[in-house]
Amino acid sequence: MKTIRNTQARTHILELINGSAIALSQPDIQQALSGTCDRVTIYRVLERLVNDGLVHRIVNVNGVVNYASCHSCTNGHFHQHIHFSCRKCLQVKCLEQSIPVFELPVGYKKEETYFTVSGLCSNCSSETLASQG
Repeated sequence: MKTIRNTQARTHILELINGSAIALSQPDIQQALSGTCDRVTIYRVLERLVNDGLVHRIVNVNGVVNYASCHSCTNGHFHQHIHFSCRKCLQVKCLEQSIPVFELPVGYKKEETYFTVSGLCSNCSSETLASQG
């Protein structure tokens, strides 16, 4: 059985991600922690949380890596799903829809799939409509 070190940094970062409705980048997390942890510690904790299945990594359309908890998974992250990246406010949100299945050529082995839809979130599209009207 694997031992999980429950450090103060791990606890704060996991609480922050679990309490967020959107995916957070490392700079978002560092800013929210107000200097409690340095950049390297945050990256190490995030990597451990991903490996432990407590959060998942999302690469948005700009190539920025974000982290989120899977609110529909009760004991860790066990599925991959679609993400939405708003091109205006840059927020990334998990959508509880499964990633389409792709056939890979013989000899290829899938390790991770990132499926991100880009556009305007409901807040930004409402603002755009309001400014046009």
